[in-house]
Amino acid sequence: MGVINYIMSLGASVMMPIIFFIIGVLIGLGPSKSLKSGLSVGVGFVGLNVITQLLADNLGPAVNSMVKIYGLHLHTLDIGWPAASAVAFGTQVGAIIIPLGLGINILMLLTKTTQTLDIDLWNYWHFAFIGSIVSIATHSFLWGAFAAIITIIITLVGADRSQKKVQEFYGKDMEGISLPQAFCVSFIPFAIAVNWIIERIPGLNKIDFDAKKLQKRFGILGDPILLGVIIGIILGLLARYPMAKTLQLGIILSAVMVLIPKITGMFIEGLSPISSRSQELISKHFKGRSFNIGMTPALVIGHPTTLVVSMLLVPTILFLSVIVPGNEFLPLASLSGLIYIFPLVLPYTKGNVLRSFLVGLVSLIFGVLSATFLASIFTKAVQIVQSNLIPAGTSSVASIDFAASPLAWVVYEFAANLTIIGPIIIAVATLALMIYNRRKITVAENTTKASVSEQPVVHE
Repeated sequence: MGVINYIMSLGASVMMPIIFFIIGVLIGLGPSKSLKSGLSVGVGFVGLNVITQLLADNLGPAVNSMVKIYGLHLHTLDIGWPAASAVAFGTQVGAIIIPLGLGINILMLLTKTTQTLDIDLWNYWHFAFIGSIVSIATHSFLWGAFAAIITIIITLVGADRSQKKVQEFYGKDMEGISLPQAFCVSFIPFAIAVNWIIERIPGLNKIDFDAKKLQKRFGILGDPILLGVIIGIILGLLARYPMAKTLQLGIILSAVMVLIPKITGMFIEGLSPISSRSQELISKHFKGRSFNIGMTPALVIGHPTTLVVSMLLVPTILFLSVIVPGNEFLPLASLSGLIYIFPLVLPYTKGNVLRSFLVGLVSLIFGVLSATFLASIFTKAVQIVQSNLIPAGTSSVASIDFAASPLAWVVYEFAANLTIIGPIIIAVATLALMIYNRRKITVAENTTKASVSEQPVVHE
């Protein structure tokens, strides 16, 4: 466990190449291919970190300027996901989350309550975060572990149920790959609900523009390279930047829109051999069963609709945060991470820009309220684990990822605040999800077996 914790402390850009090299060797990919696979993933993480930092460094001042100009001051400060991950791995629950998560995952695979083998170990910090804040609130390691296990199960079921849509929408590169990231899974219900409502609104249900159709319809105006410039200029004007600085922001956002899709190609290049080899082994040793390899949503965050909608949501949620009743959280430091709302939303909206925007809007309204509700325990947890992350003079902190996830709030409330009734309710609901998922898996396997047995035998 000490080795695992040490590797985790190195950060994703170092940790993930090591992990994928080890996995590649273990599954028989060979040292050279495993090394190339791991290094490709590492390069992808470094590139993604560079671009998102570029985005944060330039988006942050513009957002801060808008906050001052329009008086958008709220009580709870956004200190970003690094604080949340520090809380996640800074407790006893965080220290055991990797073996705990893998153990639950394997048990669910054996009982056919999931099809996903989750090797996205870095994002286990989401499970650890919920477990950590519950353990701090209840002063109980066991209740924290319980909350983490509930989150793991819900995430794996969500990854299973969305996998077919992920594969259909993102294409053959995602064949046999699911996205078991708790933050992404949180927003599937919003995608389903908003889509269902829009389908029943005449006129609105006819609007069908994804990023490609926008480019086809509006030519260069719909191209991501120009959309980035336009959105950057709009943000610059709202921030009352001088013209030169406004144009500079436009160019930088244009670069982000163009470069993120290219960088995510490095993830696909690195992870595809691992996925293909894993599927070969599964087909050989588990005949009649199909498995999905759970990987990072960084594989698909470069989709043009994700980038366009995320940028449009920045000024929108800033102003809405001030008028949402009961909200005290103003998204600031985490705004560059809005792209992670959409990896499992787009497969349900089919990349429709308007629908994706509305799903993101509804998700963020609930998200800022969730962050507000969790701010008290979030602040207490940061004070215990790493108090220097809280700026001087600040009494309340939170972040979009993972505190603005309704899943985090629901699990926390049921596990920590509703005495024994809450844990019973959420445990029963989670068990029902597992049974439901098992039935879906069994039906799919029986259908596959039946179709294979019905194929005519060709005699030579």
